[in-house]
Amino acid sequence: MRITRLPLTALRRLASCLFLGLFLMFGPQTHAALAGPLEDAAELFARDSFSDTAKAIELLADSGAEQAGPAIEALNDRRLFVAADKTVYFRDATGAFIALVTGAKLPAEPSGGSGVRVNNRIRSAINTALGTLTLQAPDPAKRRAAAEAVFKSRSPDSESALQAAIRNEKVAAIREIQQSALAAIIATSPNRSDIDRLAAIEVLKERGDREALTPLNQIPDSAGVNVKDAAKAAVQTINNRLATWSAVQNAWYGISLGSVLLLAAIGLAITFGVMGIINMAHGEMVMIGAYATFVIQEIIRQNAPGLFEYSLAIAIPAAFIIAGTIGIAMERLVIRHLYGRPLETLLATWGISLILMQATRTLFGPTNREVGAPAFMSGSFRIGLIDITYGRVWIVGFALVVFFAVLALLRFTPLGLQMRAVTQNRRMAASMGIRTARVDALTFGLGSGIAGLAGVALSQIDNVSPNLGQSYIIDSFMVVVFGGVGNLWGTLVAALSLGIANKFLEPFAGAVLGKIALLVFIILFIQKRPRGLFALKGRAVEQ
Repeated sequence: MRITRLPLTALRRLASCLFLGLFLMFGPQTHAALAGPLEDAAELFARDSFSDTAKAIELLADSGAEQAGPAIEALNDRRLFVAADKTVYFRDATGAFIALVTGAKLPAEPSGGSGVRVNNRIRSAINTALGTLTLQAPDPAKRRAAAEAVFKSRSPDSESALQAAIRNEKVAAIREIQQSALAAIIATSPNRSDIDRLAAIEVLKERGDREALTPLNQIPDSAGVNVKDAAKAAVQTINNRLATWSAVQNAWYGISLGSVLLLAAIGLAITFGVMGIINMAHGEMVMIGAYATFVIQEIIRQNAPGLFEYSLAIAIPAAFIIAGTIGIAMERLVIRHLYGRPLETLLATWGISLILMQATRTLFGPTNREVGAPAFMSGSFRIGLIDITYGRVWIVGFALVVFFAVLALLRFTPLGLQMRAVTQNRRMAASMGIRTARVDALTFGLGSGIAGLAGVALSQIDNVSPNLGQSYIIDSFMVVVFGGVGNLWGTLVAALSLGIANKFLEPFAGAVLGKIALLVFIILFIQKRPRGLFALKGRAVEQ
């Protein structure tokens, strides 16, 4: 059989004819299929009826057009308009005007444009449509947000899109949210079998958070008795779990507060325990540490922005040195002349605290100052049903590091040995050649420097203002007295105990009454154990 070869020109003409035929067969229909829903949606938007607007939103969500998502978002933000000639258009994020049907950029805004009205029903439809559009978005964050939106709306219209998203989802955490959203739809929709509802209730019970209670409490009346009983049991299980996790969260908040109290009270425990000085200016040492952090960050922002991530590392030694130096100056100039006169010492340190607060107001003003957080202290992570911020974790760790560093200084250094000797028996220590005046000055400087470190930590969780120290001075004295004067382990136990007790009392009694209750408890406790939980041992103490 002989095969005839066609010329190259004939082959080109044949290919052109085939392409033209395919275009005539499928091209117009495809365009019409895409333009049809958009044109219908535009017509419904132009009718200015809430029911028609809801139908138009569904058409947009099902069209698959590129401009569908931006148009629905524009409607949610009241950026969707109908012109005088019934042209529907929207303003995008850049301020350009886009035609809904064609998706083309308009040269100018059409005349006579009026915004499409929105009510609560339309907002619900918008949330459902946006959730449907982004259930299979490339960005995992958008898919998660879309699944959460569908879970809250519980719209049956999203069920088919949700099932398709579950089949294609690769991230297990997002798939769980999608499955719980599907379970919420099934549990609350009418005309569902009891078997499907029971399976949905199990999924919602497994989710176990507060949001899962809403669909469980909205089981239709048409559901069977076994379904309603299962929903009630799931609600009870979730409430028990929430109560448990609430206790865990209060305990964490208490540990976090206790770490702050520990930082503020360590220095006071040292000065009060060694020297017997009631230092009412201790809170101002905390304030000085916070303002030292602020000044260092301002210098870095203006001269070396690239070092901002290291600003707290630079502020820690600076705050310790500045606050410690001021503490030594206070002891040398004022306090050493008042030993043995506790009332005069209290009044003198109170006057110094007023001077330091007024000097701070003069230098920095009375308003709060902003202290930024480095990137490693920003954000949070989730354990079970509670969120834990990285900043709080770092502060708890920092407090423990400072505590054990001070403990090591007291145990393993000559200065620590001298401080313990002076604490236990000042006269005997002086007779052994220890310069008690020098130990007093260094001890007061050490306590003030540690208070400055507390100010660095507090600058990340509290307002930096001239009154910062006043918020913690009373709590610091409570911690020191409750734990045992001069005993660091007692200070640690007392700080954590009072912090946790405070957070558990707040939900029932409030913040103010909770602190009053703790104060009354400590007063009664001191009547029974005047030296606190862990009393120091020594001849001078026992006399």
